[in-house]
Amino acid sequence: MLSAFVSAFKTPDLRKKILFTLGIIAIYRLGATLPSPGVSYGNVQKCIEAMQAGADNGVFTLLNLFSGGALLSLSVFALGIMPYITASIILQLLTVVIPRLEALRKEGQAGQAKITQYTRYLTLGLAVLQSSAFVALAKSGQLFQGACDQWPIVPQTSLPGWATLTALVVTMTAGTGVVMWLGELITDRGVGNGMSVLIFTSIAARLPSEGWTLVKSKGWPAFFGVLGLVVVVIALVVYIEQAQRRIPVQYAKRMVGRRMYGGTSTYIPLKVNQAGVIPVIFASSLLYLPTLVLQFMDKNNPGPFYTWVSRYLASPASWSYIALYFVLIIFFTYFYVSITFNPTEIADNMKKYGGFVPGIRPGKPTADYLDFILSRITLPGALYLGIIAVLPNLFFRWLDATSYQNFPFGGTAVLIMVGVGLETVKQIESQLMQRSYEGFLR
Repeated sequence: MLSAFVSAFKTPDLRKKILFTLGIIAIYRLGATLPSPGVSYGNVQKCIEAMQAGADNGVFTLLNLFSGGALLSLSVFALGIMPYITASIILQLLTVVIPRLEALRKEGQAGQAKITQYTRYLTLGLAVLQSSAFVALAKSGQLFQGACDQWPIVPQTSLPGWATLTALVVTMTAGTGVVMWLGELITDRGVGNGMSVLIFTSIAARLPSEGWTLVKSKGWPAFFGVLGLVVVVIALVVYIEQAQRRIPVQYAKRMVGRRMYGGTSTYIPLKVNQAGVIPVIFASSLLYLPTLVLQFMDKNNPGPFYTWVSRYLASPASWSYIALYFVLIIFFTYFYVSITFNPTEIADNMKKYGGFVPGIRPGKPTADYLDFILSRITLPGALYLGIIAVLPNLFFRWLDATSYQNFPFGGTAVLIMVGVGLETVKQIESQLMQRSYEGFLR
């Protein structure tokens, strides 16, 4: 592996891409630590420490994890890449519903460019809404679970209050646009998928501080226990993420003009985890709704509804929360796979170009066969996602540390980091293979 890294840096164009990616990552981390105008950085840090000392980390801990700690700090890149991810998921879901978007998707590169443009517009719109909501919550102290009553986040200045809040919203929205641009620069001129690399960077930036927090609260034995569990989980994630069912496809020979085409064999790779980490994000977001509802209720006079929701739906250490989380992940895995993988469309494309699965007739029988195979391999993929996602809840239930449900060593973070790492390594591997160098795996 070390020799492969040396070979990568010896190749001028590949070295330039790697250094360019590292430079963009440095700019991204700088913007994630740079406070927005009008925000008291010292008071924000005091609020974060006070909130972490409580029993609950709040409803925005997962988003704070994806932003590398920038969200709760209200930095220039506070929103991070989450508005873009949300916009991408919304456009992907709407493609199934709106015929115009489905037609654009089938137009190839030109249609995809149009969908990308729509995604950018939607990202900026979501950034305005999210930044306004976060600024309002920070102003009222709800962003930090009421831990900021004595430390104002936005101190009084000579400017009117609305001007300061508008400047904050504009700054955070512009930061989202810059982050989106940086991610596209990495994709075009760097190594790996830009948005994924930025998420990887944000999660990795949280590892040292959160690891030290675990050491201070539970000691070194618990830290090394978690570290050993992480190694096992990473090995399992790598094994499952690489697993796939290959459906053989044979193309018949055909004459086009004076040339012979076809007669080749290939395969359709159906991954065990066809949905990726999206079902985990969907399930996590849905389970945050009960906690968000509790934020608007009176804690001093809790009624039976408040008590029941806080005990069974808002506590990540409760068995009902863990079971519901697991079931939601399985449901969203099947749902997301069903809207992103269309067996009928694939079967029609194969039939159009003279392809067929050996032993299966083209057309509808091929679509039924692909749907049958996909439904069978989706179950182990859904169970795998559910187990990996709830594993931190079970482990920290044993540690009695409910505030670590979104710890960076947890299931969601490991899934994202391992997936992005594998994808980036594959890209470097392919470029090394093109230049006749040995890859990372001999």
